[in-house]
Amino acid sequence: MARERKSVDPDAELVSRSQAGDTAAFDELVMRYSGKLYGLVYNMTSNKEDTHDLLQDIFAKAYRSLRRFRGKSTFYTWIYSIAVNMTLNYLKKRKRRAGFSFDDVDSGIQNDPAFIDQAHHANPRRQSNIHELQKKLNEAMAALSDDHRSVVTMFDIQGMPHAEISAILGVSEGTVRSRLYYAHKQLQGHLQEFTGRTHSPDQ
Repeated sequence: MARERKSVDPDAELVSRSQAGDTAAFDELVMRYSGKLYGLVYNMTSNKEDTHDLLQDIFAKAYRSLRRFRGKSTFYTWIYSIAVNMTLNYLKKRKRRAGFSFDDVDSGIQNDPAFIDQAHHANPRRQSNIHELQKKLNEAMAALSDDHRSVVTMFDIQGMPHAEISAILGVSEGTVRSRLYYAHKQLQGHLQEFTGRTHSPDQ
């Protein structure tokens, strides 16, 4: 019979070394999570400049707070909680700025070489549709409440299970499922006109 294994935080050694003042160990944690947190923050803000600024602030706060980390959660959950909370606070401030509009939102994935499907370049019409869909997706995401956008980003874009999102946000799994349900309904409504047009028989 297989023995049940206790879950171990894969970052525990690096965290312990970082808490002891090993800056190289913290640098390794930064490298380990930079890509994931970039995706999280970018999909919540839709702005690359804001994302880069926020990432610096997130890792700076994590470094300052690391000595108080007691391992009650994994480092992964802890730093994601910092990232989500700081990004939500930033979004609230951005909404209060009188000048914010969809013009502040990046044109999206189609301009990011890491996400471009080169096969689409041979089909200008398909590429145009993809660009327009991405723009609509950005607008639809920006139209969501901050709480709804955060759960969509973590669940649909980053593939996190409900339990992880629940731990990161400090809410029940039922609340996560409820927010996802309403966010998906809003996104479907926002995109319905565009998807109906792009799937018409003559295309």
